[in-house]
Amino acid sequence: MGENRKGLVFGFAAYGMWGLFPLYWPLLEPAGAAEILAHRMVWSLVVVAVLLLALRRWAWITELIRQPRRLALIALAATVVSVNWGTYIWAVNAGHVVETSLGYFINPLVTVGLAVLVLHERLRPVQWVAVGIGCAAVGVLAVGYGRLPWIALVLAFTFGTYGLVKKKIAMGGVESLAAETSVQFLPAAVFLVVLGSRGDSTFTHHGPGHATLLALSGVATALPLVLFGMSANRLPLSTLGLIQYMAPVFQFLIGILHFHETMSTEQWIGFLLVWSALVLLTADALRNGRRTRAAATAARSAAAPAPEHAADPATAPATGVPGATAGRTPGV
Repeated sequence: MGENRKGLVFGFAAYGMWGLFPLYWPLLEPAGAAEILAHRMVWSLVVVAVLLLALRRWAWITELIRQPRRLALIALAATVVSVNWGTYIWAVNAGHVVETSLGYFINPLVTVGLAVLVLHERLRPVQWVAVGIGCAAVGVLAVGYGRLPWIALVLAFTFGTYGLVKKKIAMGGVESLAAETSVQFLPAAVFLVVLGSRGDSTFTHHGPGHATLLALSGVATALPLVLFGMSANRLPLSTLGLIQYMAPVFQFLIGILHFHETMSTEQWIGFLLVWSALVLLTADALRNGRRTRAAATAARSAAAPAPEHAADPATAPATGVPGATAGRTPGV
């Protein structure tokens, strides 16, 4: 199997697992969202610690401890992703699966907005149109829900902020998750101890099957991240950008077809507006990616030394102009 195909398999597996999360969290009931979140934090650290031990990748810890700014960013990332995880688990188990999918559909638009507000990047006209349509969609959805779609907005903005902070941290996926869950571990462990001392913990009171499912939340967190990393090393960013829509599509379909959530006319219109904005954003990103690659190819061709031509006239091109076809783009 070629590297590109392996990358696709790993990418589909990662985003497929993230898309199926709405089927997993309800299995952990009667545990509440806070207890599930705490177990997810604790067991995620256990899983990534085992991975790092197996891979013998510990050198980064000493280097990280000497960098207080990166430690502060990791603490911020851990806080933001904790809000994201907690909101998502609560929303799924409270019957708001469709709205959670909306959050991850909106996320690329939020990321573009944060690039302008925080990184002071300049948007292309099509990107501005997409963001405008996204804002209009939120207004329509607010009418449909009878409130702001706050679950979707919290998920989109926390995940967008998380991505922005992770970009500044610049660490590998497993190492980053290990650092973040190290920050989460102590408060999560204290919460579980207090919960158990009050007799409110479900971990030891609902059989080994329930305890195993809670512990597997660590695997469910770490495994798709590892698969994503393996995919990202093999695929272009544009391909990953398209695959990412698998997760919210799965979540949306699960909410409609499995949990039978209803959608008003205004909600359908809002979702259609969001999808239209994403089509514009994706098409613009692909077009800009092609232009960037074409410009890079042209620059490399211009910088390459002219080929040496044989002295024998019989080997010269039929046009009589040595090297007449050099640097031509194939197919043009």
